[in-house]
Amino acid sequence: MSRIIIVYGSIAGSATIASAILGLQLGGGDTQHLAALEWLGYLVMLLALSVIFVGIKRYRDVHQGGVIRFRRAVLVGVGISAVASGVYVAIWEVHLALTDHAFIEEYTAAMLAEQQAAGVGEADLAAARAQAEQIKERYANPVYRVMITLSEIFPVGLLISLVAAAVLRTRKPA
Repeated sequence: MSRIIIVYGSIAGSATIASAILGLQLGGGDTQHLAALEWLGYLVMLLALSVIFVGIKRYRDVHQGGVIRFRRAVLVGVGISAVASGVYVAIWEVHLALTDHAFIEEYTAAMLAEQQAAGVGEADLAAARAQAEQIKERYANPVYRVMITLSEIFPVGLLISLVAAAVLRTRKPA
């Protein structure tokens, strides 16, 4: 079971983070681009995490003789999700270190540029600047950053694990 969890989790996590980093590197830093990347990122994440279905099915068919209970299927799916999340977070942290944490600077700059383009008043712009500084300060904390990054992928993997377990569960043949 652990080999399936590691292999399929690594595939899902690597594919998800690779697409996110590639999108950031190829695109511009405006908020429309970042919003489009967010939607595309979640679509790629759903596709990449579909390997949870494949991993549970493979475990069921190869290691369990075609039989798997819901609980065991959920455990395999959550294991794949946990590995995928770990890979996703680890590679994101490496990317941040290699780019000197440029992402958060670009993100907050795009956020402020959007406010300026919308023509908000000086008081609202000052509030947006303060919020941007607060975001940067929080994001500098590695524990906060890891928790935020985990919250992007793990809930999606958990949901897919539950659905896959419900669909793929089987009882002992009569």
